[in-house]
Amino acid sequence: MSALVEGRDRAEVAALFKVSVRAVDNWWSRWQTGGRDALLSRPRGRRVGEHQVLSETEQAAVRQAVLDHTPSGLGLSGQLWTRALIGRLISKLYGIHFTEPGVGKYLKRWGLSFQRPDKRAVEQDPEAVRIWREETWPAIRARAKAENGEILFADQVGIRSDQVTGRTWGAKGRTPVVRRTGNRFSVNAMSAISTKGRMHFMVFTETFDAKVMCRFLERLVGHFERKVHLIVDRHSAHRSKAVRAWLAGRKDQVELHFLPSYSPELNPDELVNADLKRSLPHTHRARNQAELAAETRRFFRRRQRQPHIIRSYFGGPHVRYTLDPS
Repeated sequence: MSALVEGRDRAEVAALFKVSVRAVDNWWSRWQTGGRDALLSRPRGRRVGEHQVLSETEQAAVRQAVLDHTPSGLGLSGQLWTRALIGRLISKLYGIHFTEPGVGKYLKRWGLSFQRPDKRAVEQDPEAVRIWREETWPAIRARAKAENGEILFADQVGIRSDQVTGRTWGAKGRTPVVRRTGNRFSVNAMSAISTKGRMHFMVFTETFDAKVMCRFLERLVGHFERKVHLIVDRHSAHRSKAVRAWLAGRKDQVELHFLPSYSPELNPDELVNADLKRSLPHTHRARNQAELAAETRRFFRRRQRQPHIIRSYFGGPHVRYTLDPS
C-alpha cells in the first residue's frame, strides 16, 4: 500500500504485483478501513463447527457414549464400535442418518481413532484394582525401602512347540506356511524382574505347582542378602499350604504380596512372557522338548544382559504405577 500512498498509479501497482486493478482497489479499500491488520490473510471456508448437522452438545454426548459403553450396552449388537454402529447410535438418539465416511469425519474431529482394545475379565473388581494402585502398592514400596529390601514382580509362563505368533511377509492371496514339528511338547518358566533391571528365572518341564514354586523361591532368595518382596498373582500354587509353610520359616528373607484377582495387566512380568512368545518363533524351531527348553533359557540369559530392556517392561501404560514418582 505504500506505493499507492506515494502516489503511484493503480495500474502500475497491479502490474508490479501481477494482480488485477480490481484487486488493488480492494486492498486500498481494506487498508483505508482497517489499516495494515485488515490486509492480513484469513482462513477461507467455513469456520470449524459451522453448519455441523449435530450440535456441539449432541456431538459431546455421542463421543462420551462411545468411550463409556459398548454397543450392546446401548441396545445395539456387538462389543466393538464401528463407524456403522456409531451411525446407528446417532440415528437412534437423534433420528439423523449418516454415511460411514460422514461418521468418520466426526470421529476424526472428536480425536478418536480405530484401535485394538485391551481385554479385561468381567470378574475383575475395579475397586480392588484402585486399592492396589493407590494404597497397597505404595505401602509395599515404602516397607521395602524402610527395610532396604528388594521388590520383584514374578509370573509363570508355558511355551508350546506348536505355538506360532506374530506375522511374516508373503505373496498377496497366498498365506505363508511355517514348517514345524508335528510332535507336541512344552516347557514352563518362572521369572522375576525388578525396576533396577534385574531378572531371575527358572525353566522346568514339570507342571507348575507348590513344589516348583518353593524351588524357585529357594533359588531366588539365594541371590540376595536382603529381604525380597515378591509380587505374584493369585495362582493356587502361590497360596498353597506348602508355600505358606515354606515362607513361615523365612520371614526375614522373602515375603509374598498378591495382585488383585483377574488383573494380569498390573504385572510387568506379563510383558516378559509376551516378549518371550514373540521372540522364540524368530529363533531356530525346536524339534524336541530339550531344544525348546534350551531356546527358552537363551532368551532369558540374553535379557539378563540387557537391563535396559528389563526396565522398559515397567514403562507399559498399565504398569507405570510401579515406577517411583520421585
